[in-house]
Amino acid sequence: MVPYEKEFLQILQEELVPALGCTEPIAIAFAGAKAREVLGGFPTKINVKCSGSLLKNIKCVSVPNTKLHGVEASVLSGLIAGDSSKGMEVLSNFSESDVLEVEKLQKKAICKVELLKSPLNLHFIVRYENSEGSSEVEIQNLHTNITRILKNNVVLYEAENDLLKYYGVLTDRSFFSVENIYEFAKKANIDDLKIIMGPQVILNMEIAEEGFSKQYGVSIGEAILNFDKTTFGKMKAFAASASEARMCGSSLPVITNSGSGNQGIASSVPVIVYAIENKIPEEEMYRALALSNLLTIYQKNHIGRLSAFCGAISASCGAGAAVTYLAGGGLDQIKMTVVNSLADASGIVCDGAKASCASKIASSLESAFIGHYIAMNKKVYPPYSGILGKDADETITYVGRIAKDGMKDMNDVILEVMMENKESC
Repeated sequence: MVPYEKEFLQILQEELVPALGCTEPIAIAFAGAKAREVLGGFPTKINVKCSGSLLKNIKCVSVPNTKLHGVEASVLSGLIAGDSSKGMEVLSNFSESDVLEVEKLQKKAICKVELLKSPLNLHFIVRYENSEGSSEVEIQNLHTNITRILKNNVVLYEAENDLLKYYGVLTDRSFFSVENIYEFAKKANIDDLKIIMGPQVILNMEIAEEGFSKQYGVSIGEAILNFDKTTFGKMKAFAASASEARMCGSSLPVITNSGSGNQGIASSVPVIVYAIENKIPEEEMYRALALSNLLTIYQKNHIGRLSAFCGAISASCGAGAAVTYLAGGGLDQIKMTVVNSLADASGIVCDGAKASCASKIASSLESAFIGHYIAMNKKVYPPYSGILGKDADETITYVGRIAKDGMKDMNDVILEVMMENKESC
């Protein structure tokens, strides 16, 4: 019997979900589509209140299938062509004619966007009004976690008051540790792992290939391959290529991790490329993906969905540990990789979703690869140096505290700087 096998599988199912486009604008589009369904008609007035971290992550990233940016474009896209039953793929049927409709509505200026003062990093409210009435949809903590629905100011639905415990909808993760994750990844039923992570292998590699085939952003993947054609260069290039395509409006979906497509990409694509390049058996690749994804989730569990701490660090750390596993490293070396990686890259900040996230993934992976090489030599940075704890688990806890609590003011200042520039991205 594998310890916590059922729980780990449930957590992977909860966190590895498909999304079309950056998850923050998609969340707004999802709420916009739901509010239209509740209203039962077309609004003449729209009000969207968003937490600061949400505004930061939406300002400069493309709504999928468009070159539009921002909260207004996101909610109008959901209004025009969204299907809330599709969750994070709410805009999968979005067309060129729908883009024109969104642009027409933008000119009518029916949408007002406001800052929502909230202790939660992911918190927003979409309100529609017309001559017949009003609707309101509130989401907290998770991108599609509706916590309240109103019609004509009457509550139709309200979540129970336990939202801050495991976000109210997720499996308990109190048993997480690097060792438990390692034991699960090594011994879990391989067919279960393939069912859950098979789509991640297919979809996340497809968007990486698309990033090379089309001109997205600054073509960071191609640039990396121009100066680094090693296996590790390819791992960085493919992950960056996938991220850049996604940030710049690709219509292809990805499998996310902890609510983020970029984290889903960084925790999977490098591992897949390493396995392909080194002719690793498929079963071992899936076990490594389980390790990488769960280590990412473990770290994000301490940080939260949104932060001033770049999520690529957590995902790349997971990928580095998975490479150590595939290279024959044992549990101790995997723990060393985690510590070495977090000792290096934990200063990268999140200044919102945009094309340069791809470069941050490449930088975070570089740190993870260095951490991997050091660990394979059975070396690790000493405990209690800087932000490191006595071991990998305590280090993850400390980094989580820094990201969640210590970087609150930094998050506010980053948002202020971004909002000072009123120009569109």
